[in-house]
Amino acid sequence: MKKVRIAVIGLGWFGEIHCDAISAIPSFELVALCTRTQSRLEELGKKYSVSNLYTDYNELLANPDIDAVSVVTMWDQHTEPTLAALDAGKHVFLEKPMAHTVADCQLICDAAKKASGHLMIGHICRFNPRYAAAKREIEAGNIGRILSLNSRRNIPAAWTPEILNKIGPIVGDAIHDTDLMLWFTGARVVSAYAQTVDLRGLKNPDIGQTMYRFDNGASAILETVWCMPEKTPFDIDERMSVIGSDGLVHIQDTFPNIGICTKEGFRSPDTTYWPQLHGMTSGALREELSYFARCCETGTPPTIITPEESMAALEATLAAEESARTGQVVYL
Repeated sequence: MKKVRIAVIGLGWFGEIHCDAISAIPSFELVALCTRTQSRLEELGKKYSVSNLYTDYNELLANPDIDAVSVVTMWDQHTEPTLAALDAGKHVFLEKPMAHTVADCQLICDAAKKASGHLMIGHICRFNPRYAAAKREIEAGNIGRILSLNSRRNIPAAWTPEILNKIGPIVGDAIHDTDLMLWFTGARVVSAYAQTVDLRGLKNPDIGQTMYRFDNGASAILETVWCMPEKTPFDIDERMSVIGSDGLVHIQDTFPNIGICTKEGFRSPDTTYWPQLHGMTSGALREELSYFARCCETGTPPTIITPEESMAALEATLAAEESARTGQVVYL
């Protein structure tokens, strides 16, 4: 079967992880890379044996030998390359957050409806088998009507100084749990209230705490801490509880899935999202991109996540950030 020839636009740390995952998927062929930094472009071109290297995504999109692109630029630089790629007839995998405004999300949704290629937004947690199992239980009616949701998604401070100068913890990470809550409930967020805590004086606060009310009457609390102590021995503290009228679901994907103790101390690395398995990137990211590859191969629009669902998650988290700024409940 002919491989899907894919390019990656945006080669920061996560763009490189995308390249690793794409390289591990038999139905993909990584054929082009794009970033504005020439030295980074040459470095990763050599690493992945890719010769089609671009500093201008418009030149990349003009290449007829490219079937699909993965857009992994910063969130406030998503709109233009995505619109251009859809206009060029490419299939587009776009990392979350979908864009930096709801208006731009709508532009992307409208463009996707007219495009010949498919658009998929990268909400990786929908490909985490634990959340997928929770979704099956909820859809089967096994916990009854959802009443309450609670999530925690906390990461060590060492990860975040550079990121916090570009995006805050609510839109940056609570958007995962917001999307999952929308997915589980099938409801809409009607109000958001949030508070933040600033520890390090960066562009965005270190901690976000959010409350939602859904149009089905359920309520939710989301905790996002981006400053766990430097010596925290795990990459992420990730949990969610969904309480229904007849039961509950609890998801935990955190320390200690695996514990490793060496002279340097104790650590518990990621085993879910993009771990290495027998020398290749595996986990939820590879499953997510493999699903996108199948959609490209078969001409089937992605249904596990739609652009409109991604837009709803961004709208809710932006409302939460506005609430944190103003101190007021924001109604959607």
